[in-house]
Amino acid sequence: MRKINFLAIPAILLCVLAGCGRKTDKEEYVYNVAVQEETGGEFITVDNTITKLDDGLSVVRFDGDYGFDSFLSQGGAESDEGVIKYLASKLLSDAGDLSFGGMAFGCSTISASNKEGGYYFGRNFDWNLCDAIIVMSYPESGYASLSTVNLDFIKQGAGPVPELLSDKTIIAASLYAPLDGMNEKGLCVAVNMIQDSGTISQSSAKPDITTTTAVRMLLNKAATTDEAIELLKQYDFHASMDYMVHLAVSDSTGKSVVIEYINNEMKVIETPVVTNFYLAEGEKNGIGTEQSHIRYGILEDALKTNPVMDKSHVKDALSSVSKGNFGEFESTEWSIIFDQSAMEAAYYHRENYNKEFLFRLEK
Repeated sequence: MRKINFLAIPAILLCVLAGCGRKTDKEEYVYNVAVQEETGGEFITVDNTITKLDDGLSVVRFDGDYGFDSFLSQGGAESDEGVIKYLASKLLSDAGDLSFGGMAFGCSTISASNKEGGYYFGRNFDWNLCDAIIVMSYPESGYASLSTVNLDFIKQGAGPVPELLSDKTIIAASLYAPLDGMNEKGLCVAVNMIQDSGTISQSSAKPDITTTTAVRMLLNKAATTDEAIELLKQYDFHASMDYMVHLAVSDSTGKSVVIEYINNEMKVIETPVVTNFYLAEGEKNGIGTEQSHIRYGILEDALKTNPVMDKSHVKDALSSVSKGNFGEFESTEWSIIFDQSAMEAAYYHRENYNKEFLFRLEK
């Protein structure tokens, strides 16, 4: 079940609580191979064992401290390598031969009001076949959250992380490497890439944050979109692997924005739809893939047709912009519908919209 690549904080960083080791310590964290073949519409019970839901999709829960507040208080890090260096200096005697690598990814998000007076946040993550893990986190300090990690973004040496890492290590690293998620206050965050030659590397006297640690910070500490914006203003943002990205952020009141960095200056644009091109006015406006403009238009039309959506409307909207519609080799590896009031999430894996994995985030 492992390949590996890009954004994530490499396996080393998994060692927040348990050092990098071979897969031998299985007493506490057990990899359950075949459970939840069909959910039957019931919420999945998540515990501290890595549980396989589908081929290439697993879930786990973590309760307790994983050192993230300490990471922020010491100034964060200006690169993924810096995150590793910090963790290695505090927790590891040998950093090992770890690095990052990966290809571009495309994504779509949509924010829609629902018939219950709340809001849904829908998300597609488009990439090639990968191993993903859903992480339910209950930190000692911070909000509970549900997030998703692409394990293929973690590399060791010149290739994927092998089956030598302990499950403790997988879990710890995943806590630092979310690409999207929702917290107990209904705040949702998702990373979307922009195909551009530039990158993001702010430089001031502020502490530093990387792409995935920014997502983790917002999930842990922000209750609203405005709080998320103010938090990010307190840090110098550095794009992982030098990829240009923007962040879709939405809260339980329906305030939905995209946060972009143009020439290293933060721009905030209110929008219910985000794909993979710049939305900020100015010289960068519209730069991105042609297909991302098509997906954006499809989602805009879906909102015009159904200004108030039920869950099936959101699912149909996500399905309509999934990669299978465009005849490419990539797939939509996961789709999510977050109910920002009920604290519930429906996951769909690899464009199988007839089979859902349901989760409820307890406050």
